[in-house]
Amino acid sequence: MTKRFPQRLTKIFVSVSLSAALLMTGTLAIPAPQASAMTSSKAQSVIATAKQYLNKPYKYGAALGQTRNFDCSSFVWTVFKRYGKTLPRTAKEQSKVGTYVSKANLKPGDLVFFYSPIHHVGIYIGNGKMIHTYGSPGVTITDINKDWWKKNYATARRVM
Repeated sequence: MTKRFPQRLTKIFVSVSLSAALLMTGTLAIPAPQASAMTSSKAQSVIATAKQYLNKPYKYGAALGQTRNFDCSSFVWTVFKRYGKTLPRTAKEQSKVGTYVSKANLKPGDLVFFYSPIHHVGIYIGNGKMIHTYGSPGVTITDINKDWWKKNYATARRVM
């Protein structure tokens, strides 16, 4: 019995050490939850709805629930509300909803945010473009990889 005790202790020690080493290297770590993109057909429906508002005028602080004019967050709020998703009122609050998505993994229907602190939101429509509203001409489509938008890209969220 005295001979088996050290072997048993050694096996336990090796087992615990190996488990700790694997956990520390991340091999056994629990993977981060993956954001699931909305279905392609639902994303296309969201984008089609957003495009119905092209050229609608921009108005800072536009009231929720009306479609005469929009600011960036009321525009996003209005589009997603049509699909049963109620978002917070401001771009900053909207940037905290859903799941983080890297710029490299954007899918149509994801929300894209700009400036730091967050002051602007749009809906990613694919091919490096978003639909959003600001100034003139109001609701418009813009390339997020050019000019001011590229320099001021902040983050993205998948909300559906």
